[in-house]
Amino acid sequence: MSRKVFEALCWASSFLEEHEREANAGEWLLRHVLSVSRSKLLASMHDLLTEDQNEEFISLVKQHAAGIPVQHLIGEEEFYGRRFIVNEHVLIPRPETEELIWNTLEMTKWLAAKKEPLTMADIGTGSGAIAVTMKLEWPELTVYASDLSEKALETARKNSQHLQADVHFMQGDLLSPFIENEVKLDILLSNPPYIPLGDKETLSPVVAEHEPELALYGGEDGLDLYRRFSEQLPAVLKPEAFVGFEVGAGQGQAVADLMQLAFPQASIKVKYDLNGKDRMVFMKI
Repeated sequence: MSRKVFEALCWASSFLEEHEREANAGEWLLRHVLSVSRSKLLASMHDLLTEDQNEEFISLVKQHAAGIPVQHLIGEEEFYGRRFIVNEHVLIPRPETEELIWNTLEMTKWLAAKKEPLTMADIGTGSGAIAVTMKLEWPELTVYASDLSEKALETARKNSQHLQADVHFMQGDLLSPFIENEVKLDILLSNPPYIPLGDKETLSPVVAEHEPELALYGGEDGLDLYRRFSEQLPAVLKPEAFVGFEVGAGQGQAVADLMQLAFPQASIKVKYDLNGKDRMVFMKI
C-alpha cells in the first residue's frame, strides 16, 4: 500500500506519541528515507511514497518507538553545523557540548596571544565531535583525541577522515597515554561520564539501553572521573593552560572544588548553559 508524504507523517506522529516518543522524529526519519532536506520534504507533502519507501519508513518508526535512537537509525547527528557518524559505540553529541566548544574558542584567543603553536586534547572523545570541531574551527591547533574504547576511536577516526580534520588519536585510560608519551597540553577538554549510578533507572530507555555505559556513568555520585582528572592533570598541563569540562546539572561547584584543591592558584568558573543549568567548568592556570 502506498500513501502520501503527509499521511505517512500523520501516522508516524500519532504512533510515536502513543509510545511516548517525540512526534517530530517521524520527520527526521522520512527525510532520511527520501534523502531530502526539510524544505524539500515540506514541498512534497502530496507526493506519493513508493511501496519500498513506505515499508522502510514504517520499519524505522517502529524501531524508534521500541527505543532505538533516531541518530542510530539514520547513522548520524549534526554538531556545530557538521554531520558526524554515530553508532552504539559512542555518545550521541548534544547541543550543550557546542557551548563547551564556543567558550573554549573564546579562551583559545587568550592563549594564542601569548604563545604558538598550541596543543589540545579531547579526553574520552567518543565520536570525535569535540576534537574534530576544534581542529576545523582553529586549524593551527595540534589536536589529540583519546578514548578507552577502541570501537569509539574507530568511529572518531572515520569522522576525522570524512570531515578532513587532522587529529592524532591515542587509545588509553584517561590521561595515561599522555603521561606515558610525555605530551604536554595547553588546552584540555572533556565531556566525561558523569551520570550517578543511582540515576540509571530514571534515564530514558533510548539512552540507558542504547548508548554505551562506558560513556554514561561516573560512579556513585557521578564525580569519579573528575577526581581522577584532578590527580592526573598536573602531569600533563603546561605552566599556562586552559581546561574545560562538561558536567551534569548540579555538579558544577563540586567539580570546581575538586579542581581548586588540585590547582590552588587557578582561576575556576562554573558556567551555565542556555537553559540555565550549570553544565561547564572552566579552569585557567
